[in-house]
Amino acid sequence: MKSNTLKNDFFLLITAVIWGFSFTAQRAGMEFIGPFTFNGVRFLIGAVSILPLIYFEKKSNSPGEHNFKQLIIYGGAGGILLYLGASLQQIGIVYTSAGKAGFITGMYVIIVPILGIFFRHKAGWRRWTGAVLSITGLYFLSVKGNIHINIGDIFVLLSAFFWASHVIAISHFSPRVNALKLAFMQYVFCGVLSLISAFIFEDVQKSTILLAWLPILYGSIFSVGIAYTLQVYAQKKAHPAHAAIILSLEGVFAVIGGWLLLGENLGAKGIIGCALMLGGMFVSQSNIIMVSKLRKNE
Repeated sequence: MKSNTLKNDFFLLITAVIWGFSFTAQRAGMEFIGPFTFNGVRFLIGAVSILPLIYFEKKSNSPGEHNFKQLIIYGGAGGILLYLGASLQQIGIVYTSAGKAGFITGMYVIIVPILGIFFRHKAGWRRWTGAVLSITGLYFLSVKGNIHINIGDIFVLLSAFFWASHVIAISHFSPRVNALKLAFMQYVFCGVLSLISAFIFEDVQKSTILLAWLPILYGSIFSVGIAYTLQVYAQKKAHPAHAAIILSLEGVFAVIGGWLLLGENLGAKGIIGCALMLGGMFVSQSNIIMVSKLRKNE
């Protein structure tokens, strides 16, 4: 059990690393194309990127493996939540700073255990403590100066509720169907809905899409094809509140990415924030280790 837990946590950590560095790519892509166009193209390319994995994957014994109707329902629900979360976040980034967007998005680390109460997902005091430490650390990392709310912040806050819902949904769906096929289906739903919105609300041009090829490539292959797929795999076993705490570390890696790639100053406040978020992860992890030991002694 412990080895599986560590493997799942490692997958979630890699997901957080990729998502953290993707904030830079998202802002860069928005210089050329609209949010719906960016998300539509990157999610559909992300879907295509995992087709070889689906083709070469060995036949598994996953429940619901051959239940196409179940796969459509779960993939559609996950894709709609992805579409709403990604679209609201991407729109919000236009009107607010990357730091504030990262902090407000990270609010899902608190929203997940709250929503989990309605689905009988008991978080326990260690996960609640870890969540509070994580959101406090994210504040130190992301927010500079006084907080004032603008329209972009409201969009990003709304996205946090859909990200939280997506984390809970994937925890429910992923043990019931093939993980790769579930990932593919939700990417297709999200990509198609985003492109439909793009053609309605934006001026979609091939030339501008080509100008944003590098951010789109990172956003599709790494952020979607790799990171979201790892999330689906990891959440087969991970508690949603615990998963949210590790995934919230994307805020840490967003700041580290800015420090390494853009020369942004981390400062003492940023270091304290990183320490608090890592502390939150370890407190949450201690809950799993204790449960593992208790089961071993039974």
